[in-house]
Amino acid sequence: MNNASFPTAKSRTPLLQRLSLAGLTCAPLLLGGCSFFSPIPEPRGSLIEKTDYAQLVPGTSTRSDVLDSLGSPTAHATFDDNTWIYVSMITSPTPLGFPSVDKQQVVVLTFDNSGVLRKMDTLNRKDGVRVGMVGETTPTPGTKTSVIQQLLGNVGRYNPMSNMSSTFGGSQGPLGNQGTGNGGAGNTLP
Repeated sequence: MNNASFPTAKSRTPLLQRLSLAGLTCAPLLLGGCSFFSPIPEPRGSLIEKTDYAQLVPGTSTRSDVLDSLGSPTAHATFDDNTWIYVSMITSPTPLGFPSVDKQQVVVLTFDNSGVLRKMDTLNRKDGVRVGMVGETTPTPGTKTSVIQQLLGNVGRYNPMSNMSSTFGGSQGPLGNQGTGNGGAGNTLP
């Protein structure tokens, strides 16, 4: 057997060194590619900067001034049309979950009955209150039937021609207008 065809330990060492050097060179490129797949922040709501609402002055600014500088509000208060709410947030998608909120701001403007701005509040994410879900179920009235009972209970109940008095479907339909058929009259060839 010829030993020249098999690499020896001495000839393998430079090969391993070259492969490890290539791996070390490619590692930063591969890790840098991970930032390419990072979630892209998404703006949501009325994106209002501080400079936008800094020009509003309580006591002198009116609703039309607010509409000119901030646009239409995200929401009005439930029982008070004189309270306007502007919500803005920046979110990032989360795999298999709800988007994470990176930045959140709420601007609440209160007007008097004549339309003059009286109060302006700015709320941040730290001012928010976490609301948890309740694990209880709401009882519903009625009988408890299984899925099979519901499916078999409806067998034979569907009849599309039940509200029509003619077998041709040409009489008055269920909505009181002319039906779809013509009862065999008309549409004949000469």
